[in-house]
Amino acid sequence: MRTLQWYSRGAARLMAAALVVLLVLAAAAVAGAEDDARRNHRSFLPVAAGKPIPPPPPPLNCDLPNTNYTSLSIAGDPLTVNPETHPNVNMGVCGYAEVNAPLQLVQLGPVHDPRAPQLPGMFGDLRTPTFTNAYQRYRWDANRNCLDDHSSNWDVTVLGMGVTRGETIYTPDSGYDVGGGYEYLVLYAGETDLTLHIGREDEFFGYVLHIDGVCTDPDLLALYRQNHAAGRGSLPALRGHQAFGVATGNEIQVAVRDTGTFMDPRSRNDWWQGR
Repeated sequence: MRTLQWYSRGAARLMAAALVVLLVLAAAAVAGAEDDARRNHRSFLPVAAGKPIPPPPPPLNCDLPNTNYTSLSIAGDPLTVNPETHPNVNMGVCGYAEVNAPLQLVQLGPVHDPRAPQLPGMFGDLRTPTFTNAYQRYRWDANRNCLDDHSSNWDVTVLGMGVTRGETIYTPDSGYDVGGGYEYLVLYAGETDLTLHIGREDEFFGYVLHIDGVCTDPDLLALYRQNHAAGRGSLPALRGHQAFGVATGNEIQVAVRDTGTFMDPRSRNDWWQGR
């Protein structure tokens, strides 16, 4: 009986030892499997969710080919204000705000001036572009600088027009001649904006156009800066439908003024006659 009990205890010890060995081997196997899983996980990482970030667009070439800019002497006295900071010269000083208005041509009355600047001439194909946004220019007061509202007699005073980045932009055609077959003097030229005047005065008599969102041809920009530094006795002159820069994005912004007043650039019988 004593022998049987010893044998039973010995067998139990052997079984316990074998169980320990099996547990150790199982733990090692599990650890190995986890290591393999981790290795596989590192080897097959999924691609990050979402669309890849597109590369930046290539730099614009604003230097137009076959250009030859000239200057004309002004009539009367030159402006003495700083064009970079004066809102009458530089529309970007006060800026403009987006408004909810129909993005289409509107009928505001009969044809008042058959020689008025025609905005289809701004495009190489003379198209009526897609109107992309409507804006109101912020009003300006000499005592308060730019006001914080944009009320106007018109629903729209600055119009966004759809373009292709890098597309050549031209001056509008008009029926006016300010001398030598030229139709505009450049009252202001910035790197991405231009102010044009149908007239020889360094002032705001008659029609004035503000055009934003266009990379100005560096030759025209240099000529304007040279004229300005010399006292503005002469300013660059442009013909109708003459290239002066390229679109910086997919929209340009255009405003038309008549004797200082901002008009509605959607007006069919003013700036889009025959459309």
